[in-house]
Amino acid sequence: MDNSNLASNNGKKHLTKQQWIERISFCFGNLGHSAFYGALSTYFIVYVTSGMFSGIPNKTANKLIGLITGLVVIIRLAEVVIDPILGNIVDNTKSRWGKFKPWQVIGGIVSSILLIILFSGIFGLAKVNWLAFAIVFVVLFITLDIFYSLVDVSYWGMVPAISEDSHERGIFTALGSFTGSIGWNGLTIIVVPVVTYFTYISTGKHYQGPQGWFAFGVIVSLVALLSALGVAFGTKEKQNIIRKAASTKTSIKDVFIGIAKNDQILWTSLAYLMYSIAYVTTNGILFYYFKFVLGKPGEFWLAGAIATVVGFSTAPLYPVLNKFITRKVLFSVGQISMILSYVILIFAQSSLGLVVVGLVLFNFSFAQLVVVLTLTDSIEYGQLKNGNRNEAVVLTIRPMIDKISGALSNGIVGSIALVAGMTGSATAADMTAKNIRNFEVVALYTPLAFSILALVVFLWKVKITEKKHAEIVEKLQVKLAEGDIPMDDAATSSEKSGQSELNTEVLAPVDGKLEPISAVSNEEFNNMTSKGFAIKPTGNEIYAPFDGTIKFTFSTNHVFGIISDSGLETIIHVGIGTVNMRGKGFITHYVDGQKVHAGDLLLTFDREAIKEAGYDDVVVTFFTQPARVTDYSPISEKNVVHGDALTNVRFMANNS
Repeated sequence: MDNSNLASNNGKKHLTKQQWIERISFCFGNLGHSAFYGALSTYFIVYVTSGMFSGIPNKTANKLIGLITGLVVIIRLAEVVIDPILGNIVDNTKSRWGKFKPWQVIGGIVSSILLIILFSGIFGLAKVNWLAFAIVFVVLFITLDIFYSLVDVSYWGMVPAISEDSHERGIFTALGSFTGSIGWNGLTIIVVPVVTYFTYISTGKHYQGPQGWFAFGVIVSLVALLSALGVAFGTKEKQNIIRKAASTKTSIKDVFIGIAKNDQILWTSLAYLMYSIAYVTTNGILFYYFKFVLGKPGEFWLAGAIATVVGFSTAPLYPVLNKFITRKVLFSVGQISMILSYVILIFAQSSLGLVVVGLVLFNFSFAQLVVVLTLTDSIEYGQLKNGNRNEAVVLTIRPMIDKISGALSNGIVGSIALVAGMTGSATAADMTAKNIRNFEVVALYTPLAFSILALVVFLWKVKITEKKHAEIVEKLQVKLAEGDIPMDDAATSSEKSGQSELNTEVLAPVDGKLEPISAVSNEEFNNMTSKGFAIKPTGNEIYAPFDGTIKFTFSTNHVFGIISDSGLETIIHVGIGTVNMRGKGFITHYVDGQKVHAGDLLLTFDREAIKEAGYDDVVVTFFTQPARVTDYSPISEKNVVHGDALTNVRFMANNS
């Protein structure tokens, strides 16, 4: 890591002014971005059903509502296929400002203008010609979705370009997620007061009219645009980042092939899809619940306030609880809370107190955190089972599911409004017993069924627990070290040249006492036929032992694979039993697929934390595919410093 940007005071590192600006700018970026997404995915449908077709006969308005709802679902599902294409466009962008920042500006401006136009009802075009309205709507919505996605892809893709340090990237991601939650839930708090206020300013009446929705759209668009511009002008892309993984885009075909080859990805994804449909749909119908069932639209802000408070409480609570409670139990607790929330909402009737209790339980969920971690652990499962890591697939699948569930929920919410008569200028007083029953069936019983299915699938079919993953990692490590699973399917440039024997000079990756592998007190290591060495560390930093490429990192961060430029496949393993630390105390300073040079800092590990956990901190280096290694200098016990030449490994080219 380059420490030149850090000011030092009494040995402590402090953020520079530029780093503070970058963090604040990036953090603010997702505030507006998430608010924009919330307005588009949740409240736009509410506007369509209640205000867009004001002044048009109910029969025609309902037909247009059904048409728009169906078009939105189709367009948003198509976005899943389009995203990899947009990602490729961003990745191939070349400008003096980098490849991400231009799309923050262009995408932010275009999508904000188009959102305002949509919330204007396309300036009343439906009253003039409904067919022309439908055609223009499709063009505008598709264009809006494309430019919004360009902002989305460039925003999160920018993280590795802002910082080279893995820990720093984690901070940027956490800050973005934190403000994203505020942007999403903040809309729920302000939407009714804002829409009602601006409707009153225009009409003198206290209700949610088209004038108020237009003002709401303008406010969200301005916040989103300012956020995007803040990211563009407040951050600085580092041009020396090499991220091979970012240049290799995953197509929708690759995603489904990866799922089909890894049953744990499949079942975990299915459970998350069930949960996500329930969660997003319920967020979409809460406005209708407060307005038409409770008859208290002015209290709708409570839903956002509760979601914000509970979200801020559960996120930091998760790692604490996970020290004592397994992920599967935490997922179950969250899903049972969600199931109970639906039961309470169904029987709450007009009791606002019961609704508050139900909403607290509804938002008390660890599902997203558990699913992300389980999907991450399934990478090693797939590598052990199929020989493929599918990292890009895992990174792609959760956003893909979010888009699918968001599209489906749009259709469900629009359908609810139609079948329950909750459209146009209708109020709670207009609701019949049949209307309420229809609403409950689609808005509450259906998500309840999805939440139960999510729990059943996860408990019945998802097998990757923390303990199971540790076992998988140990087995995979042995297979990799023995050469039973190749680290790289592609031949290196040296192998392609036709050389029969190659060599790589290996440097010490860490300070400490050099030992033969046989000195390591671990049965699995001693039974390996792999060749290499061990170092009892006195330092806590791992450096590149040669020029090469990082091929993969285990999700626990204590093991990574690196291939030298001449083709020597090597694994560096930090500690014995450290897989059980679940990445705690390990910080990577690279990204998978990155080209590194001998002596580059790759990993920092906490020796004290390893010892406190009761594990050995020995660093073991394996040359995988031992049958290819023909000779290397003998390893004798001595003290070494990182960068010291340890051995010259001669090995046969892999011409298979």
